[in-house]
Amino acid sequence: MERHRLQDMTGGWFVGNFEPTALKLEHAEVAFKAYKAGDREPCHHHKFATEVTLIVRGICKFHETGDTYADGDILVISPDESVEFHALTDCETVVFKMPSLTGDKYDG
Repeated sequence: MERHRLQDMTGGWFVGNFEPTALKLEHAEVAFKAYKAGDREPCHHHKFATEVTLIVRGICKFHETGDTYADGDILVISPDESVEFHALTDCETVVFKMPSLTGDKYDG
């Protein structure tokens, strides 16, 4: 058994095809993300990857839809679909992205 610490990972990403990682995979990435109220992720999209975000705790908004999401909501974001995340309260998410491709993150 190996032991890793989330604080040693980059931006909460702990599974995927990058370093450091707890488990190196080409097929998928997983992250735990914690945000303070008011934090934002800039508008971006992936050309190849599908992203699934589970809102574990808190309330957030994705500006493209204008809808708010809360505990237990699961969002599936398709390739080429742009999103801009805004934490309305302190918020925790788990993000799954498939596949794990370096450089597959684009502005807008």
